[in-house]
Amino acid sequence: MQVHVLASGSTGNATFIEMGQTKLLVDAGISARRIKAGLATLGTAIEELNGILITHEHRDHINGLPTLTKKYKTPVYANEDTFDAMYCRKLLPDCCCNIITAGLDIGTVKVEPFRISHDAADPVGYSMFYRSSKCSVATDLGFVTETVKKAIAYSDVLVFEANHDVDLLKNGSYPWHLKRRIMSNRGHLSNIDAGWTLARMARSKPAKVFLAHLSQENNRPEIAETTVRDILSEQSCELEVDIDVRLTYPDRIAGFIADQTTVAV
Repeated sequence: MQVHVLASGSTGNATFIEMGQTKLLVDAGISARRIKAGLATLGTAIEELNGILITHEHRDHINGLPTLTKKYKTPVYANEDTFDAMYCRKLLPDCCCNIITAGLDIGTVKVEPFRISHDAADPVGYSMFYRSSKCSVATDLGFVTETVKKAIAYSDVLVFEANHDVDLLKNGSYPWHLKRRIMSNRGHLSNIDAGWTLARMARSKPAKVFLAHLSQENNRPEIAETTVRDILSEQSCELEVDIDVRLTYPDRIAGFIADQTTVAV
């Protein structure tokens, strides 16, 4: 299994996952050119993608879809409400749009969507399974429901939101209505909430966690990592043994290959 976060944050999100012979993207919020270049550094051609799983319709998760579908005919998978809410739906060839209503198989991978709480039409996260391996992606969620906890439990790799530091957000330059939206149950997950969610999962903790969708305005990588690691340590989690926490970036590839974690620039 390989998991590489090509980009993560408010400027665009895309995660490449290879399990067995199947190659998938979760979200395509950066340009097709950037996706192609990122995949090339990993030794993968963009034409090899078996599909793109879309979590929700916000632009930072779908901006690359028009080119990817028109030029490369890449299949796209999303629920009906998400397709209907896309600003670019009319630009996507119908033959590339696959509506999902439940779990499905793409190549050798079993894909299971799960509902999340966010201010979008019908947002979801995804868990992907291949043999004994499991990878889950859960970002853009205002709070963590029992459904989410169950879905991400026992993941070998989890891409998980740590969007903002509460103090930075409250004291930052955003207008109050936007701060309220981010802090709401349909907004984004704070560093503290991310840390406590992982700590409270006891024996079902994911093995490797990438902290994702960090706000450039209301967070700092070192704050996110320190906050989550401190909470885990305080709750007697053995870092790098029970759980390995890494960061993702808007403009750098963060990846996991087999039993080794690497970061490439």
